[in-house]
Amino acid sequence: MAEDNFEQKIETIRAKDPRYTRDAYAFVREALDYTQRAMGQGKRVDGKITHVTGQELLGGVRDFALSQYGPMTITVFEEWGVRNCGDFGEIVFNMVEIGLLAKTEKDSRTDFQDVYGFDEAFRDPFLPTSKRSQRVPVPVSPTTP
Repeated sequence: MAEDNFEQKIETIRAKDPRYTRDAYAFVREALDYTQRAMGQGKRVDGKITHVTGQELLGGVRDFALSQYGPMTITVFEEWGVRNCGDFGEIVFNMVEIGLLAKTEKDSRTDFQDVYGFDEAFRDPFLPTSKRSQRVPVPVSPTTP
């Protein structure tokens, strides 16, 4: 997709729903590409690009964000208006509604609800073991064993 077309569509989305910055949408697009590569997907099968579920995407979001922003991830997300996994679902479905992404009949916004907490996903990796959350994180990442 041409970058100008992407930018125009994001501005159309933001005119209707200004909760998230342009950077949040660009990040989701990059995180999807990252996730597809990490899963060995993105290849065409029978002429169609393979599908990534909401939970798989959130795993890729986590890994990609940590690699890009490290301990500043939550701060960056807050700047973009993103405060939890559900916000990524809203961004994805805004992109679906305007034709930037596709979904299956099984996909829904609820796929993004409460998959992981931002503190556990983005702060704990940088804390000493004794200071980490007591919750066991849910492995949703395609690159996490």
